[in-house]
Amino acid sequence: MKFTFVTLFANLVEGYFQDSILKRAIDKNLLSIDYLDPRDFSLNKHSKVDDTAVGGGAGMVMNPQPLCDALESLKKENPDVHIVFLTPVAKPFRQNDAKRLAKKSHIAFVSGRYEGIDERVVEEFADEVFSIGDYILTGGELASLVLCDAISRNIESVLGNSASLSIESFESELLEAPSFSKPKEYRNLDVPKEYLKGNHSKIRTLKIALSECKTKFFRPEQLLKHKIKENL
Repeated sequence: MKFTFVTLFANLVEGYFQDSILKRAIDKNLLSIDYLDPRDFSLNKHSKVDDTAVGGGAGMVMNPQPLCDALESLKKENPDVHIVFLTPVAKPFRQNDAKRLAKKSHIAFVSGRYEGIDERVVEEFADEVFSIGDYILTGGELASLVLCDAISRNIESVLGNSASLSIESFESELLEAPSFSKPKEYRNLDVPKEYLKGNHSKIRTLKIALSECKTKFFRPEQLLKHKIKENL
């Protein structure tokens, strides 16, 4: 899997891949990362990539020429590249999207800045457009990293124990049950006794019950989906 970050600020992204699971995946050639800076394609003598918004409004907008030329160069290099734009006005990114996109061979994330990207670029080049939540960031780099991380975990052999994927939140309608580590008692708080008895059937039953409790508290709409599915 290859990931390309189309961004004005590659240094904001690079550090994330210097440690932990994704660094090991890069070292094993399970995935690769590169960067494409729209400024390198600007025809403006000052390498500008933004301009005033047509129709008025505060702030500047990323204009189409540098981005279009950058993305055209990317598609010439690999016509099959899957281009993803990050914007708060798109559909929410979900776990099923991460699993589906993990089957791609090359994904490019386009990170906006200023007041956003000229919509004509999105219409011309976007294969998909995603949001990570109903809030505004100063740029798309963090959102791009969120997608990259979520997708990468679903690439074969990236996780040391791929079985852990099957028990995570959003693999079903329920949130994942609480996790505990040793010691059994810490600051007068105990691990649930059923976890310590070795009866895996009872442990599974308890984990389902705890998952339902957590889902009811944090995401009641997900619990409703679970109950409807159970009754079908």
